[in-house]
Amino acid sequence: MLVWAWRSGTPWHEIGYVRPKSWTRDLAVGIGFGIVFKFLMKAVVMPLLGADPINQAFHDLVGNRTALPGAVYLMIVQAGFGEETFFRGYLFERFGKLFGSGVWAKTWIVLLTAGWFAQAHYSLQGLAGVEQAAITGLVFGTIFAVTGRIWLLIFAHAAFDLTALAIIYWDLESNVAHLVFR
Repeated sequence: MLVWAWRSGTPWHEIGYVRPKSWTRDLAVGIGFGIVFKFLMKAVVMPLLGADPINQAFHDLVGNRTALPGAVYLMIVQAGFGEETFFRGYLFERFGKLFGSGVWAKTWIVLLTAGWFAQAHYSLQGLAGVEQAAITGLVFGTIFAVTGRIWLLIFAHAAFDLTALAIIYWDLESNVAHLVFR
């Protein structure tokens, strides 16, 4: 996407790459939001949707030190940076050219990108992954639609996934999933 932006002459700010007023603030808020949002999803939202407390797609990561460095890399680079750049930055810019920049246009763009983001999680994570990704896509998409800035979302997405990885690695999924609803 970044090569596309460069080759097409699309200004980086149009895909959300706007220098934060404070890198420290965006980093701290993004990480804090990502961690809290993951716990909220795991302990409240997913149990209400009837999701299995154990994410079987990633259960092989429990205590798996060998897989940890690769998983951390994927969570930061592919998920945090890559998915946000594509689903929020690139698609918002492209759909914005197609639909415009009004409230209704942005609403449709949030819905379309959240749906696409959710569908992208089906093959690996099944229905529960789709449900979680749909909600995450709606929340992150709404934030992007309002702010037009991607860095906080990159940090939040990476923190969300790294929190999930930590919960899985230390075999705490069932405990967290039952924090609110026993």
